[in-house]
Amino acid sequence: MKNKKLLSVLLIVAAIQSCNHLSSTGKKEDTTSVETVRDSAGFIRILDNEALALLDSSSVIEIIASGYKWSEGPVYVKEGDYLLFSDVPANRVYKWNEGKGATVFLEPSGYTGTVPKEKEPGSNGLVIDNNGKLVLCQQGNRQIARMKPSLNEAGPDYESIASLYEGKKFNSPNDLVYAANGNLYFTDPPYGLEHGIHDSSKELSFQGVFCIKPGGKVQLVTDKISYPNGIALSPDNQYLYISNSDNEHKEWIKIKLNEEGLEASDSLFYRVTEEEGKLTGNPDGMKINSKGYIFATGPGGVWVFNPAGKVIARIYTGQQTSNCFLDPSHNMLYMTCKSFVMRVKLKS
Repeated sequence: MKNKKLLSVLLIVAAIQSCNHLSSTGKKEDTTSVETVRDSAGFIRILDNEALALLDSSSVIEIIASGYKWSEGPVYVKEGDYLLFSDVPANRVYKWNEGKGATVFLEPSGYTGTVPKEKEPGSNGLVIDNNGKLVLCQQGNRQIARMKPSLNEAGPDYESIASLYEGKKFNSPNDLVYAANGNLYFTDPPYGLEHGIHDSSKELSFQGVFCIKPGGKVQLVTDKISYPNGIALSPDNQYLYISNSDNEHKEWIKIKLNEEGLEASDSLFYRVTEEEGKLTGNPDGMKINSKGYIFATGPGGVWVFNPAGKVIARIYTGQQTSNCFLDPSHNMLYMTCKSFVMRVKLKS
């Protein structure tokens, strides 16, 4: 017991030290771009030798950009070889190129109204559809939208994919994932609403996980998760994984899908222990590789699970970590960490 307590103290101290190091390297935000930072942060802890096939404990966690209010929703675009990510409070999407740094790609990204919105109005999760178009969770507009190809002086143009369930507005769509059959799954917590779960403009009585069918029909997958956040699909598309960012129930839920792509059953995949939950952050965004290994943001950074639900490694970023993206073409894991964007090289 004493050894476990000592280990916990050491991990917390290391995370704080990483956080202090990061604070000293931050850059002031510019309205058109954010200067790329070349530095390292955090550390990797291997908990099971199984993880050695995925990453090396000596790999450098590189900071590639900084100066954001709250970075989120990274997606690497193969056609063009660049990274996109959201700055939710700033209502922008940034584009990062190797050697060039980050520049504003979309503004506004999630709220196109005229009445000022202070609470996380921008886009959150991002994904590229089968036609190569960018699809966004627009928290401010309370919808899932697709970016139209044209960009003009008036700003980006969006078309709504879905904004209502049974005639009621979504809360604030957060994260999303496409299935092979074209189903689009997304989570809908209340984080973009001014007063959260108690906001007077909230029309749904629950926080849901939804499925948009290729024809546009919106169906409810589950309303049983208190604060659904990150979302991912198993490689065979038979299981949906949802992170619950509830402070009182930090956990990941596994949902078995039926032939219609809706819930057949659900189970607890992993619950954060009191000791593990002492580090900053809640279960948030996640991605799954082709072998079923899960990279899930949580307390302290990114947790690596094997398909059976065992934690085999942790990537400690020293920052509250919101989301990640697996780029198989470069064997790279990109991570959005509060005001930073980081990456680490993977083995496979």
